[in-house]
Order: sequence, then C-alpha cells, then structure tokens
Amino acid sequence: MLNSLASGRRLALRIVMLQLGMAVVLGLVFLTQGVRSGIAAASGAALVALGTALLAARAFAGYGGGGMTMGRLLMGMVLKWIAIGGGLILIMGKFKLPPLAAMTGLVAAYAINLLAFRFKG
Repeated sequence: MLNSLASGRRLALRIVMLQLGMAVVLGLVFLTQGVRSGIAAASGAALVALGTALLAARAFAGYGGGGMTMGRLLMGMVLKWIAIGGGLILIMGKFKLPPLAAMTGLVAAYAINLLAFRFKG
C-alpha cells in the first residue's frame, strides 16, 4: 500500500478547496462581463468541486477489498458525472446563464486536478 486513506482524504479535501477557490476567482473575473456571467462561471467551477466532493466521499467511505474499493470508486465517479451533468443542464437550460462562462469555470476547475497532482505540497 503506497498511500493511506487519510492521505487520500487530505488530497481530496485540498483539491475541493482549490476548486472552490477557483470558483470564487472566476466568479469575480467574469463579473466584469456582468452578473449573469459571474454566476455562470462560479457555478460551473462549483459543480466540479461538488462532483469531486461526492467522488471522494464515496471512494474513501471505508476499508474493504479490491473489488469493493473499485466499486465505490466507480459509483463515486457516476455520482460526480450526474452532479456535473445535472448542474450544467440547470445552469444553461433552466436558468439560461451564459454557456461560455459556465464551461470556462468547468474547465478551469478541472485544471486544478492536474495542478494538484503535479505539485505535491
């Protein structure tokens, strides 16, 4: 075993916090284009943070064998995509917020994953 569950939980918490920070920053940046754009960008990034939190909560739910752990990870990934997909439908479909701002928030929050695994601190 290379990493403990506690180490994985700490990394997941760090990623979620960074993604929420990105949501705040993007919301403020896109606020220059209007309130609706700011809300869309912040919401897009917050969706990724919510999805990551759901994935982490499910994946790090407890100990078990390899099959059980893989099942929890896959179920967490399904929950993540349901949350992100449903949230995007709400943002762009129901609330009619600007899609470019929402997608920019989504992509920027996903970029945090790459940075978090690249620079371990």
